[in-house]
Amino acid sequence: MAISSKVHDHMSRASWIRRMFEEGNDLKARFGAENVYDFTLGNPVMEPPVELVDTLRRLTADPEVGAHRYMPNAGYPSVRAKMAAALAAEAGVPVEARHVVMTVGAACGLNITLKALLDPGDEVLILAPYFVEYIFYADNHGGVAKVVETDAGFMPDPAAIDAAIGPRTKVLILNTPNNPTGVVYPRSLQEELAATLERAEARVGHPIYVISDEPYRKISYGDEVAPSLAIFRNSILCTSHSKDLALAGERIGFAAVHPDADDGDALVAAMTFAIRTLGFVNAPALMQRAVADLQHVTVDVGEYRRNRDLLLGALRDAGLECTQPGGAFYLFPRCPWDDDVAFIRQLQKHRLLAVPGSGFGRGGYFRLSYCVGREMIERALPALRRALEES
Repeated sequence: MAISSKVHDHMSRASWIRRMFEEGNDLKARFGAENVYDFTLGNPVMEPPVELVDTLRRLTADPEVGAHRYMPNAGYPSVRAKMAAALAAEAGVPVEARHVVMTVGAACGLNITLKALLDPGDEVLILAPYFVEYIFYADNHGGVAKVVETDAGFMPDPAAIDAAIGPRTKVLILNTPNNPTGVVYPRSLQEELAATLERAEARVGHPIYVISDEPYRKISYGDEVAPSLAIFRNSILCTSHSKDLALAGERIGFAAVHPDADDGDALVAAMTFAIRTLGFVNAPALMQRAVADLQHVTVDVGEYRRNRDLLLGALRDAGLECTQPGGAFYLFPRCPWDDDVAFIRQLQKHRLLAVPGSGFGRGGYFRLSYCVGREMIERALPALRRALEES
């Protein structure tokens, strides 16, 4: 075999999200896009806010000399300072430019942080259901992913996390608002978890870092979601503007290390080294400058709320159990069948595309992404009812 056996194995277990997305493209080619109801990918249908479009026009119409050259690997100092100032105001901690690394999306932030932290065999705790790429990211850098179950409402269980921590535990990945469930972890629960981690650090004799994956933090339907830096001292926030500014294809984000984190300066230096050696080199120059002054701008979150309410109501009317999301743009209902993959195939017969929960480490559920046009949801509801009647 030409490719490595390890990569071949990973490909066989790779993302159901992309698999169903590709199958959806085949269905659209056969039946027409208007006759296929695709709820697979978290690919925002909304266009970026007008402020972003205006900023891009200005930057491209009157570019600075050298605007497209290399810059420091961690990003433009002026952009890092603006990110730090916005984050400091939100988190209430003194984040400075030196704590920030501009990244090629949140995935880059996660990878450079894991690269900076992990020695071979170090454990990375991942909460199920989870974004499946976390497992591959940990493996990329010699880590061992250790899955910890959440409770019936998809909330972290501090006791279960504490029981999973051992001498090689180095990282806990958190994601709130959550993909795939949309749940928001209450601040009180996160504070309980922070206390649990502090006790565990004393027990194992080394820091346990929280890597908080926060691309959905500004897609919230209730109270504002506090940045992880406001709660966890040994924490690294990784985020992107793929969701809040609808820039998924532009791959722009940043990572920030808590100012008081253990060995924080060394960690930032290692992340900056990793962004170069992993081949990212630096975040895109134009997009860094475009988002620098838009930290308090988002797409219309109300549109996502309306989509949530429409689709959630239809699912509950059909008798399905589903936790109400507090953020992000996903629903994670319980399947009416035990076999979630078989149920997904049943939906496909009606040209409805969803992702089985087993792809997120929680069988018996399925994920629907509602960052789609409202009219598609409305067209999909009769097909959904037919599929459920036959199930």
